[in-house]
Amino acid sequence: MDLNTNDAYAALKIVDYRRFITARFLITFAIQMQSVVIGWQIYQITHDALSLGLIGMAEAIPFLGVTLFAGHIADLVDRKYIILLSNLVYFICTIALLLISTVLQPLLSSFGPMPIYMVIFITGLARGFLSPAQNAFAAQLVPKELFGNASTWNSVAWQVAEVGGPAIGGLLCGFWGFGTAYFFVMAFSAIGWLFFFFVKKRPVPVRTKDETIWESLSSGLKFVFGNQIILSAISLDMFAVFFGGAISVLPIFADQVLHTGAKGLGFLRAAPAVGAIIMSLVQAYWPPFKKAGRNLLICVFGFGVCIILFAISKSFYLTMFILMISGMFDNVSVIIRATIIQIYTPDEMRGRVSAVNGIFIGSSNELGSFESGLAAKLLGLIPSVIFGGSMTLAVVASVRKLAPKLRRLSF
Repeated sequence: MDLNTNDAYAALKIVDYRRFITARFLITFAIQMQSVVIGWQIYQITHDALSLGLIGMAEAIPFLGVTLFAGHIADLVDRKYIILLSNLVYFICTIALLLISTVLQPLLSSFGPMPIYMVIFITGLARGFLSPAQNAFAAQLVPKELFGNASTWNSVAWQVAEVGGPAIGGLLCGFWGFGTAYFFVMAFSAIGWLFFFFVKKRPVPVRTKDETIWESLSSGLKFVFGNQIILSAISLDMFAVFFGGAISVLPIFADQVLHTGAKGLGFLRAAPAVGAIIMSLVQAYWPPFKKAGRNLLICVFGFGVCIILFAISKSFYLTMFILMISGMFDNVSVIIRATIIQIYTPDEMRGRVSAVNGIFIGSSNELGSFESGLAAKLLGLIPSVIFGGSMTLAVVASVRKLAPKLRRLSF
């Protein structure tokens, strides 16, 4: 099939990539629904910022524990099989959350949010295996010259799910309760699994040298730490998300600052993704890869400024607008970073490098959640978010000085 690499829709014209993106959208939609439902449910049980932060920690600990090994497995085993099995575990965990919220609700009265944390722990294990296999598999579905275009449409699918999932999850919670919300999470997960099932298998790339398991596990780390462009790009994103992630304390802002309920929380949670969708579509036609390093630094700086403005806003609509702009800045950095990793990583190392990237980026969401909750507990809600935004600006300044190759990067 002849593909025009200048076509904004080039990657979507590949049937298996289209199925893959649809599946990833549905699964992400379900996960984002579940995220906002769990956040509101735990806040209703505890009314405590640290308890919200512990949601992220409950998933980050198992994720960090298995992800390097999972990257090794993703470079040895059928990646499609790993994706299907990991998503099946997600589906079973959603069934458990549905039961805990309905017929087994006395568990919450007896043990508080602990049963929910236990289920989240298992989803963290599943995510640890899913992430490297999924990212490595995606790179096998399109030719190398379409990596940037594929990253853009992957971001569109992800961000549309980020908009719809939280909004629908918040509305379902607000009108029909937790049981109904978890039922719809199950439905979207099941349909997404079927789309993954119909994507054709791809061969596992042949390794160029024999390695022991320990050499294999460490080779991904050595590769990333030996490449200044990859290391600085993912470090920048990691620290920005770690310090600038205010999403985990949105339930408190919705309740105490903006005085909205679960419905308002859903819209606030979705606002960054609205901006990201707009920016993704813009980038499909005007890619940001010329002077990519400079663009990356500017956008992460803009993200940090938005976090500070978010902290001091007292208006619901102004807060939504600021969060939307933050999503636009963040989306540019996500697409540039994803393209950098795809271009600079050899095929036989994609699983392990994706695992290292997952440690940097994926865990920073959960650890950032914990940091936000802990900082809010110690410093107070608004000062903690201002502190996080300020630290993001400091990280940008540091990376700009210490990573000249990234600063000069242009595709």
